[in-house]
Amino acid sequence: MLIAKEKKKSNIAEYILYMWQVEDMLRAFDLDIEKINQNIVCRYSVDDDTKKEISDWYDNIIEIMKREKVERVGHIQPLQNTVDELTELHFYLLYKAGDPIYRGLIMEHANSFVEYRKLSGVNDSVSDVELALQALYGVLMLRLQGKKISDETERAVSGFSKVLSCLATRYAQKEEEESKNPEVM
Repeated sequence: MLIAKEKKKSNIAEYILYMWQVEDMLRAFDLDIEKINQNIVCRYSVDDDTKKEISDWYDNIIEIMKREKVERVGHIQPLQNTVDELTELHFYLLYKAGDPIYRGLIMEHANSFVEYRKLSGVNDSVSDVELALQALYGVLMLRLQGKKISDETERAVSGFSKVLSCLATRYAQKEEEESKNPEVM
């Protein structure tokens, strides 16, 4: 919860990846809040009220996962909505705003998107933004397992990371602008 709050403010792409990890961690503990409390929450060096707040946060995510039937695979709707927001911003920056920096990054790494999509068997219904997030998450999981990552994959993921970093920066700028001018929304 504490990390999620910070990441949501500082880098929306990192927030999504972190929350995907949280979902997988909750699955690893069988969506059992007692196991989460015994193995995760108890390790936080915070006061009891904060521990309760953290436990409640995990429990809330568990309930959402159960309600949305993503106990085994998939992502909760609030996370998917955030990915969709990033996808909308992606298209806005490319086609409406014509952001030259973002457009340049996309063009520079276009082949990586095409190749990764082909190699991973992901169809065109998955946006480039979600594809990049999936690639970064997959590599993160491989690294955690101590598995080797090919140079080609490293290069592709490095490009995806640059694209998502730029997109996250633009997202933060948009959020800041909207908070200053709520009537524009």
